[in-house]
Amino acid sequence: MYASTVRGLLVRGMLAGLIAGLFAFAVAYVVGEPPVRDSIAVEEAAAAQEAAPASGHAGHGGEAPAAEEEELVSRPVQSTAGLATGVLVYGVALGGIASLAFSFALGRVGRFSPRATAALTAAGAFATVYLVPFLKYPATPPAVGNPDTIGQRTTLFFLMILLSVLLGVGAIVLGRRLAPRLGNWNATLAAGAGFVVATAVAFTVLPANDDAVKPEFPAALLWEFRLASLAVQLVLWVVFAVVFGLLAQRLLATRTDGADVTSRQEAPAVG
Repeated sequence: MYASTVRGLLVRGMLAGLIAGLFAFAVAYVVGEPPVRDSIAVEEAAAAQEAAPASGHAGHGGEAPAAEEEELVSRPVQSTAGLATGVLVYGVALGGIASLAFSFALGRVGRFSPRATAALTAAGAFATVYLVPFLKYPATPPAVGNPDTIGQRTTLFFLMILLSVLLGVGAIVLGRRLAPRLGNWNATLAAGAGFVVATAVAFTVLPANDDAVKPEFPAALLWEFRLASLAVQLVLWVVFAVVFGLLAQRLLATRTDGADVTSRQEAPAVG
């Protein structure tokens, strides 16, 4: 029974992630694509200015600059089908992982209903997987940072995600252990404070991305892109929490009702 319930929650989590991905794609296309296009335009203008002196020298007997390589995927395809595919796959994958985390958390983090547990799971996932790493290493538009350091920046970002998730799990374990002595409320506050302190230490120890954005890049455009990135993630997790909470509530209520009926049928008659 337990395995079938987890399997049912996994399927519903992936479905909820797909639905959440559709909403996130709409936000990414409407709100996120304009700053991406403007960022690419800024980068292309800067590259053209840098190439202008070289082309001038080429006209006086120097070699002509090499032709730019054609993009394998055009920008219209990247901003529509490519963006939709990436966001939907991302939503389905995270929905499946979050549903497994929900299965583990249900009944272990307090006497919450399935909807409330789904909301708490989504909030915790949003905070640890995105918000905390975002505060340390904010999102940057494509073709903006130093391409020579992209590997280092990617490694640092995923390291921050791993640390954030581990610290979040540690905070939950700490809260559960402190609850018998301090009570649920005080234990939650203590665990939350421990998570904040540990995260602050991680922020201090890990190096900063000083070369992620060029100094001449427009600050307003960078701010607009980062707000759009935050909005996409927020919509994704809010929609997932609502949809998955509803689906999980119905599934678990059906399984509970079925178990009650079975137990009454198997109970021996008295008399």
